[in-house]
Amino acid sequence: MALSKFMPKNPRFSQLFTQQAQNAVTTAAALVDLLNDYTDVERKVQRLRDLEHEGDRLSRETVNILAGSFIVPFDREDILELNTHLDDLVDDIEEAGRKLMLYRIRQPVPQALLLARTVQAQAELLTKAMPLLEDLRRADELKRLTQQVRALEDEADALGDEVQLHLYDGVTEVRGMVDAMRMGEIVGLIEQATDQAQRVASAVESILLKNA
Repeated sequence: MALSKFMPKNPRFSQLFTQQAQNAVTTAAALVDLLNDYTDVERKVQRLRDLEHEGDRLSRETVNILAGSFIVPFDREDILELNTHLDDLVDDIEEAGRKLMLYRIRQPVPQALLLARTVQAQAELLTKAMPLLEDLRRADELKRLTQQVRALEDEADALGDEVQLHLYDGVTEVRGMVDAMRMGEIVGLIEQATDQAQRVASAVESILLKNA
């Protein structure tokens, strides 16, 4: 008999997790738009802020539903962990965009755009994964999605290393040094977002393992 028949059902959780992942896709796409067309920065950063607030709303709704639910589809601690990582994913994306504006970055390094596209691809995979959480008959499909998220994080690590290797090339004055340090911080935030996406994937894999 399929294991999923033994699991309690509360589809509201997978629905909310899917909405959070979709919001991460939209947030990453907004950062891609900013980095790809580095104009009208303040307006585009405000869009990122609005999406981050939506992420906070969805995260609070998940916690509130959990507090009021007697039946949950898997361990409460796993629900909270997954919720936290999805929220942190959007937070990191938004913070990277906000600091582009606050630091008055003149022109982002090209790897920042590649990293943002990587985060977007990870979030798209997670959006496909979330509806499968309460149907363990599709565990193999779910695991394939999380493995793809991990593979993208490895690519992001390589991009981050490339930035750090060349960040200070040609820097000869203080302003250039400050700009390079700030750009390094922003690239680090986007790379951190790819790490957060992997943490979401790891939380999903933990749920699969506990219910195998």
